[in-house]
Amino acid sequence: MLFAARRLCPPLLLAGASKMAAPRPSSNMAAFRETLASAKHVVVLTGAGVSGAFREQPSLVWEFYHYRRHNMASKQPNKAHEAIASLQQRWTAAGRRCRVITQNIDGLHQRAGSQDVLELHGTLFKTRCTRCRHVEENRDDPICPALAGTGAPDPNTPSAHIPVKDLPRCRQPGCGGLLRPHVVWFGENLDAEVLDQAEAELEACDLCLVVGTSSVVYPAAMFAPSVAERGVPVAEFNLEPTPKTAEFGFHFTGPCGEILPEALAP
Repeated sequence: MLFAARRLCPPLLLAGASKMAAPRPSSNMAAFRETLASAKHVVVLTGAGVSGAFREQPSLVWEFYHYRRHNMASKQPNKAHEAIASLQQRWTAAGRRCRVITQNIDGLHQRAGSQDVLELHGTLFKTRCTRCRHVEENRDDPICPALAGTGAPDPNTPSAHIPVKDLPRCRQPGCGGLLRPHVVWFGENLDAEVLDQAEAELEACDLCLVVGTSSVVYPAAMFAPSVAERGVPVAEFNLEPTPKTAEFGFHFTGPCGEILPEALAP
């Protein structure tokens, strides 16, 4: 596998500087749309621009994630999410392949209509039992009564110190273990099955789109450059250039919600 050595999610490992001799990527939208029209297997990599405190302060961590679960429940997918979902639906209907791989944990790709999304860092809306390891979807808000009204945008907000027995518990028969959010925290391994699927898609694709990611967090930071190294077109859509921009064939600067719908329109 191309990426087998990069299965850890470290605390923000910066990617190396671009080669000085690399040619500047194209911002020719018409040329990109021609490339897209001829593609048969597209991979879309997306990102968004609290770690191991769980053992020491499970209440604080659950408050942090409860706030974000509650907040995301009121958010709607933007035009970039919708454009990606529309592309996937059109490609599928035409017998072509489009797979979305995301670093995001907000579930907005699925709410926009994307199917079989590979979530590298997990999701806010699944839990994992710390005892039996069972994973299941959970969209309860609040996820347990004790968390109602807790949490804040600032991760330094003082904890409500909820007793562990009142935090989310596993509902599998005979278990009752403490649940945790099913997300990948810094220093933890990525899910091997998800990573294997991502690698297979990237190795088989004939076009890769990099949307809204800074390209500095591994292993995702090496995905698109590895695709580009084998001569496959890579198009980056971001607010500004990234450390990997010079390695790609296309780069489009601006809000993804504005430039992606034009780029992916039928």
